[in-house]
Amino acid sequence: MNSASRHVQLTFPPGPATDPVIYEIITRFGVVPNIRRALIQDHSGWMVCDLGGTPDAVAKAIAWMESIGVVVSNPDGDIVAG
Repeated sequence: MNSASRHVQLTFPPGPATDPVIYEIITRFGVVPNIRRALIQDHSGWMVCDLGGTPDAVAKAIAWMESIGVVVSNPDGDIVAG
């Protein structure tokens, strides 16, 4: 099994920010997120994370998140320090 890791920023508009999106990508697609940094407040927010799994699973998880309104982008650098 090929394993991939993709570094992404997820931007959550109202709605998906209060849904169990991370749980869903784990259970639906077998993608393992490594959350590096996040801020959710007032029913919207963002998260920087690494998504691990097969390339197909990661692609399907990203497509699903985009279909529910989550914006998936590539962050500038590795945002970990506060």
